[in-house]
Amino acid sequence: MQRYSIRKRLNIPEYKITDILSETDKNIHIKLEPYKKKKFVCSGCGQVHKIGEHGIEESIAEDLPIFEKRVYLHIVKRRYKCPVDKSTRIEEISWLKKWSRVTKRFAEQVNRLTAITTNQEAGWFFGLDDETVYRIDKEMLEEQYNAKLIPPPAAVNLSVDEVSYKKYHRYLTNVVDVDEKAVIWNDKGRKTEVLDRYYVGIGEDNCKRIESVALDGARTFIGSTVKYAVNATIVYDKFHIMQKLNWAVDMTRKQELRTARKENNGELVDLINCKQRFILLKKKSNLTDTQTHYLQRLCQINEPIYKAMLLKESFLKVYDYQTPEEAQSYLEGWIKDALSSAVETFRIIAESFRDKLQYIINWFKKKISSAISEGINNKIKRLKRMAYGYRDVEYFKLKIHQHCGLLNPRKYSH
Repeated sequence: MQRYSIRKRLNIPEYKITDILSETDKNIHIKLEPYKKKKFVCSGCGQVHKIGEHGIEESIAEDLPIFEKRVYLHIVKRRYKCPVDKSTRIEEISWLKKWSRVTKRFAEQVNRLTAITTNQEAGWFFGLDDETVYRIDKEMLEEQYNAKLIPPPAAVNLSVDEVSYKKYHRYLTNVVDVDEKAVIWNDKGRKTEVLDRYYVGIGEDNCKRIESVALDGARTFIGSTVKYAVNATIVYDKFHIMQKLNWAVDMTRKQELRTARKENNGELVDLINCKQRFILLKKKSNLTDTQTHYLQRLCQINEPIYKAMLLKESFLKVYDYQTPEEAQSYLEGWIKDALSSAVETFRIIAESFRDKLQYIINWFKKKISSAISEGINNKIKRLKRMAYGYRDVEYFKLKIHQHCGLLNPRKYSH
């Protein structure tokens, strides 16, 4: 293969090809040496040195394929004695990753591929093992994170939610820019001090500019937001309220199912078994004729589930009101009815709603939702399943930014 055509394809500045060491159908080994006029940039102090040459050494780095062959560069590096710290330093090369066996452009391509597929698949494509892909990808993401996400980006409208990254209640707190629809910050845990770190990171002035924060009702998130985002409207969003209502209905179903099995009530067991539970969680307006008939029969033979369904459907009417005052008046009446009902699960959430009444009513003032956070959480869970879990939680945090945040190469340039 002609040396000129290889040099043209490599396009590496300030270095010349001195030898083609070997070439097969699958790879090619190329020796590179710096031009004599190339300045020596010290890897220690970053300055240019003209005196103090101490010798040379050779290292091997993989570059992007050319002519469908894997390329290995045997690079001659000069060593100088640094006058700043009196240590012998090797020269810094702009296109080569420091302390790495790959070029920068090769690492960038690995990083781009891991943004759309798994590390295992990316490794198969480049002929690398999983550990090598992990090290390259993590280093690239750390560089991008430091350049773009430190200090943390500020936003006007936020959504805060947690997602599980490990069994036994191990959580990450994610802060989402609702307008950008992207994760802008995350950290381990879901306590008050975790979210505090985000607010402290963006500074007091940016905290004052926050207009709204959608939450799942967690006291830890509310406490932190009240303390720092002093001008923000805190919204206990509709999405999580629906989750609470569905939880109350489903818990009632489970209790009645246990009772029905003890009493050998076959008809009731058939109506409220796990296969039928989704019918109880649907809105009445979305039920088919068959499902409506099923629900009517269930309500006829089981009073607790009938009352639970009534409480759920009656709560949803609060969102038909147009003004916060009308909604608050209706909601206060619903809370009284739920507290006086015989359905234990609804008494529990009624007490919770009473404590967070103002945050529920805030939805009528600022109709922001953390549903975007739940959508992102689904992407994160999919990401975790694809990788069969992550042992390195710091790497997992970076992958979230790569797939769901501001480090996504398909949406944002670096």
